[in-house]
Amino acid sequence: MNMKVWMLFLCLAVAPAIALAQGSVDGKWAGEVPGGRGPQQVTLTLKADGGKLPGSTAGGRGGEIPIEEGTIANGMLKFKTKQMGRGGEVTLNWSGTLKGDEIAFTRMAEGGQGQPQEFTLKRQ
Repeated sequence: MNMKVWMLFLCLAVAPAIALAQGSVDGKWAGEVPGGRGPQQVTLTLKADGGKLPGSTAGGRGGEIPIEEGTIANGMLKFKTKQMGRGGEVTLNWSGTLKGDEIAFTRMAEGGQGQPQEFTLKRQ
C-alpha cells in the first residue's frame, strides 16, 4: 500500500511541473514575418482564457488588429485576423505551436491567395 501512496504523491507533484514546463501563452510575442517586400515586424499580445485566445496583433501600417476566433489547446494556437490589402479586406488564418518561449507560426490568407508564411515569434 505504501508504494501506491508514494506513486500517487509523485504523480500529483510532477503534474504541475509538466504544465509549467509547457509554458503559458500569455504576454507579448515579437518577430519578423517574411514577405515580398522584405521582412515585416509583428507583435502579438495574447491572454488565454480557458480554451479561448483573445488578443491583438500589431505590425506594418495597419496598427493594432484584434484576434478573432482564437483558440488554444495542448500548446496549439489558432486564430484569424482581418486587414486591408490591395484588393480589399483580407482574412489571415494563423496556426502555431507553443514551444517554451517561442511560437512557430504558419499564416495563410483565406481563399488561397499567396503562399503560406512560416515564422517564429519570441516572448518579449
